[in-house]
Amino acid sequence: MRIKLPSSVRNWLSLVGATIALVSLFLIAFLFIISTIFEKQGTYLGLIIYILLPTLLILGLVLILAGMILTHYRRRKIEGIWPRIDLNIPEQRHAFQIFIFGTAVFILLSAVGSYEAFELTESVQFCGELCHSVMRPEYQAYQYSPHARVACVECHVGEGADWYIRSKLSGLYQVYAVTFNIYPKPIPTPIHNLRPARETCERCHWPEKFYAYKLRTEYHYLPDEKNTKWQIQLTMKIGAEHSALGLQKGIHWHINPDIKIEYIAADEQREEIPWVRMVNLKTGKTVVFQDEENALSKEEISKADIRSMDCMDCHNRPSHQYKPPAFFINEAITAGAIPQSLPEIKAQAVDVCDQAKDLSTTDSAFQFIEKNIHEFYSENYPEIYKNQKDLVIQAVQGIEKYFSRNIFPEMKVNWSAYPNHIGHLEFNGCFRCHNDRHRSEDGEVISKDCSLCHLINAQGPENDIEMATNGKSLEFRHPEDIGGEWKESLCTDCHTGLAP
Repeated sequence: MRIKLPSSVRNWLSLVGATIALVSLFLIAFLFIISTIFEKQGTYLGLIIYILLPTLLILGLVLILAGMILTHYRRRKIEGIWPRIDLNIPEQRHAFQIFIFGTAVFILLSAVGSYEAFELTESVQFCGELCHSVMRPEYQAYQYSPHARVACVECHVGEGADWYIRSKLSGLYQVYAVTFNIYPKPIPTPIHNLRPARETCERCHWPEKFYAYKLRTEYHYLPDEKNTKWQIQLTMKIGAEHSALGLQKGIHWHINPDIKIEYIAADEQREEIPWVRMVNLKTGKTVVFQDEENALSKEEISKADIRSMDCMDCHNRPSHQYKPPAFFINEAITAGAIPQSLPEIKAQAVDVCDQAKDLSTTDSAFQFIEKNIHEFYSENYPEIYKNQKDLVIQAVQGIEKYFSRNIFPEMKVNWSAYPNHIGHLEFNGCFRCHNDRHRSEDGEVISKDCSLCHLINAQGPENDIEMATNGKSLEFRHPEDIGGEWKESLCTDCHTGLAP
């Protein structure tokens, strides 16, 4: 039986629309079958199958309808007759049957495609691989983070349709920015529009579960000829001495449900905190601390944005950590990726990474690292370079491996671009408040006493480790003899990510 269609579809616009729709439908079916049979899955293939081609299919259908409407409009102007639906006319009956069948198929395909498109846009690969150069730093750092098995959307979007829609609308501008190359380098952290930690972090992390002390051991290598290994072992006071005591003491006292900590930040990155207020929700006692060197007036306080402290105020780099050279070179030596036996390798590795970070590309940084390391050992240690060149090659490979995980010249991303508020070495972190400068009207001070957060169990070089007696803490011993200067200053006065 010959299928007859209304004359209103016999126009160039509808014909072009039909061609686009049919070709798109064929390509969707073909690519879906190929990807299923050969198990070829990928971000770009999914983008084509479930987003780009369906968009073209819908465009084709819209063009068909637009062509029919324009044809009827022209006829009405000429003949003065409105379009009439009469299923007794074969052309209209066939068109109606095609419409019903096509609509059913289209709804079915839309349901499957919408689900697959949702799954695709929620995947880690979509977030990390679609815009290679732009998101490479975040994706690379994420893969070596404690949250490497947690999908990006679990933290960046969370549950609920409203945040999903908000994230997708935000994504439209991001696509535009990437398309026209108008995005900033490095990408700024979206501090002010992040979802509250209680709606994301606390879906997995259990605030009511109290943790006791935790033992932590760190290895540092001094920038001397022997790359002297310096060990420090700490008892971290995550909570109280025993988990049954809850959040009465320890680092996580800050999120005690009976305590409310509020603060005012003087900068967007929340690196400077001149005003802190502590409220005991049980007793109602309120204490306000002001930075003696940067106190705020009553007018400034009334106009300021007062933020309640939560997990993200300390754990602000939970998945995208860019470690400074002093840290990742220590890790590389400990892991054996860089040979400790190679003289002065710690100092040279840190120095060359610091210089390479300012180059334009990772490839040029690698060339710079290789050239400078080989030149240094060929000139200063010719015997080692001649007889143990394999150690130099291993060192170069190890430096490049760890460099590529933490420094990304193309996007101007390195440790200095994204402050990490955990700890107090390369960034002030804890010392933003715990610096002995925040004082209340009654003279109470937010102390920077080391023992508030940790006890030092052992410290020193391998051949001269100092040990504490059980339950006691050693006084901190600086690897270099600087007397008591470390007591009077902050670590960041000297440590910028390049010191041991």
